[in-house]
Amino acid sequence: MSTVPQAPTGGADGPVSKPSQMFKGCWSCRLISGGGLILSGAYVFMAARKVMRRGGPTSMGTVAQITFAASLAAWGIIVIADPVGKAQKKTVT
Repeated sequence: MSTVPQAPTGGADGPVSKPSQMFKGCWSCRLISGGGLILSGAYVFMAARKVMRRGGPTSMGTVAQITFAASLAAWGIIVIADPVGKAQKKTVT
């Protein structure tokens, strides 16, 4: 009889992969998702601008759309830049 351990078949004994770690290391994933967020922000902004260009009144809904578009674009920039984990803790000696 052999005492060689068998490789795990992926059940509860399999290695756990953390999606957040995979996302941080994948430059193309960050670029695609961040670019998509920036483009969706541009789309929402242009829809709000279309109403204002036609001479319609600037309502709270239009202001909310422009604010939401800016937040989408900012979120896209943050995803691309990936600032999480780049700051180092200061050690007090």
